[in-house]
Amino acid sequence: MTTVSSGAAVVADAIIPVPVQVQPGEGVLDLRTVTVDAPDAVTARLAAELLTSAGASVADGAVPVTLTSDAAAGPEGSQNPERYTLTVTTDGVSVAAPERSGLLHGVRTLRQLVNAGRFGADGDAGEPGAPLEVRAVVVRDEPRFGWRGLSFDVVRHWFGPADLRAVVDLVGSYKMNRLHLHLSDDQGWRLEIPSRPALTEKSSQGAVSGATGGFLTADEYRELQEYAAEREIVIVPEIDVPGHVNAATHAYGELTPSGEPTDSYDGIEVGFSKLHFDLPTTEPFLRDVFTDVARMTLGPWVHFGGDEVLVMQPEEFGRFVVLCQQIITGAGKTPVAWQEAAGSAHGDQAAVAALAGAEAGSGVGGGGAADDGAAHGAAPALVEPGAVLQYWDTRPDPAPFVRAAQAGAKFVMSPADKAYLDMKYTPEHPLGQQWAAFVELHDSYDWDPATLIEGLPESAVEGVSAAVWTETLLNRDHLFSMLLPRLAAVAEAAWSQPGAKDWESFRGRIAVEAGAWRRDGASYHPTPQIDW
Repeated sequence: MTTVSSGAAVVADAIIPVPVQVQPGEGVLDLRTVTVDAPDAVTARLAAELLTSAGASVADGAVPVTLTSDAAAGPEGSQNPERYTLTVTTDGVSVAAPERSGLLHGVRTLRQLVNAGRFGADGDAGEPGAPLEVRAVVVRDEPRFGWRGLSFDVVRHWFGPADLRAVVDLVGSYKMNRLHLHLSDDQGWRLEIPSRPALTEKSSQGAVSGATGGFLTADEYRELQEYAAEREIVIVPEIDVPGHVNAATHAYGELTPSGEPTDSYDGIEVGFSKLHFDLPTTEPFLRDVFTDVARMTLGPWVHFGGDEVLVMQPEEFGRFVVLCQQIITGAGKTPVAWQEAAGSAHGDQAAVAALAGAEAGSGVGGGGAADDGAAHGAAPALVEPGAVLQYWDTRPDPAPFVRAAQAGAKFVMSPADKAYLDMKYTPEHPLGQQWAAFVELHDSYDWDPATLIEGLPESAVEGVSAAVWTETLLNRDHLFSMLLPRLAAVAEAAWSQPGAKDWESFRGRIAVEAGAWRRDGASYHPTPQIDW
């Protein structure tokens, strides 16, 4: 365990993600008891919750923690809406920011400083009533990318509202601001769709290996979004089409050519299911579902999937991409899709051949990852200006992505060999999969989102998202042990400038942060790459 001298937080050993500017001061401040003053009651409550979770008490007349709106906050010259300045002196704390997001970021930084002051060499918080010392400091900070999030599969195994709120809190603790929920797949359907009630009536209880399912009602979905929005986190719902749709075709047999519903499915194979564009029932179904989802969604984005449609000809796939964008934009939202919507081949050609057989050589993935004419089209970009593409498979030719960027698309980087946090840490790890790579903590830390796609300008990179798929994850302990410590590493890749990142510094900071995980009872993986 990294030690903290004399119980006072050493800034270099505390803040994740690493900030832009840190100016150490003189002296320490004891934050055992604080008084929070903020521009509004919600911000005051959230700041108090963050500090209370770190061991402080809130009372009148105590050490002042003052949050103020200030357009001049942050690094000099910054216009980033999430910028902030945190100032700690021996007299009190101030956080200044132009918007509430920055105010909360500043308090989250303060919380990490308090945590670092609490935990000694053995991770013990010390005697009750012991000082919560924070060294005097000024932190000026802003994020590198605007989209910093986690993609969370709640289909393969169901995670209900309480788990989802816990994930919102975890995402927020590392200044991430998007939670993308994968809400439909072959195994189940997880969101009430008022115009299509059979989706949850018939398909919500499915899960991998017969596990218990579930779904969010419209009210629960709104409550989750409101909980996240208070914390400046946007929920991005994903309804995955035109593949990964067995739950839909199980609920509505009219979506199949025979008119018969498909059997329920509780395995983990991908790529075998699809919608059929020319069926007269398909477009009304898509319009009903995406219009309802858009109406129910508070944030600006709706994700329509588009990945791993291994048994569909590229022309038909392209028609789905165009239609889904039209429906979503017509409903007032910005469309998001996986990278295949750019017209890229899916890189796993062996999987294509195994699933599609002879078709693989005639349009569904034949010809190798670099042959974009063989899968999902080599035509000009299908995506509209402003659409967001989520990049996960690093194997295909980058040319379609560059064309999509030239057409105005933006990219969220989720490379599976870096940011897929359901990948096993090592071959011996009991949870997770290994199809992309073994992803240890250093792998999740050591990459630059702006250099992943050759020829793609950094201006086309909207941000970064970790992802966790739950084929092998049965409960919150399983989930958190895969997210921690790697989610913090991805958060630093998303927030911090490349020149500020340092692996050895991160090793020390994450060891200090683990004291808070132990205090809170959060599961994490004690990777041997860290001196815990």
